[in-house]
Amino acid sequence: MGSAPPAPPLWGPDIPPANHPPGFPPAGGPPPRPVGFALRGGGAGAVHLDQLAVHPDHGRRGVGGRLLEAVCDHAASTGVAAVTLTTFRDVPWNGPWYAQRGFGVLDPAEWGPELAALVAHERELGIELAPRVVMRRVL
Repeated sequence: MGSAPPAPPLWGPDIPPANHPPGFPPAGGPPPRPVGFALRGGGAGAVHLDQLAVHPDHGRRGVGGRLLEAVCDHAASTGVAAVTLTTFRDVPWNGPWYAQRGFGVLDPAEWGPELAALVAHERELGIELAPRVVMRRVL
């Protein structure tokens, strides 16, 4: 049984960094098709990971982990203390996946006004389909 091909690069010659919208680093694929992206925002001394997605055809090759590390590296380079996110608690590729990568669940008392407002907004949008959590990785 052969090994999986290496994950595509986060930045490639086909998608120059200058063409990436701010906060939206795609993982490279055949031109001009990214295979994944990480959308980030910020506030309250942290970078917030709004969304991380990898095309299913490129799953389980480390693309998501490399995107996550790129977000954390960016956050560390700007001097913020942490990366935060909201996710489904029990979906294996959500809460447990982030926990394996150094994120811990935050108690609501630790959220602060910005994260509390974000959670309230997600609930208004109907995202609370399953138990969700706020997570943080201290850098």
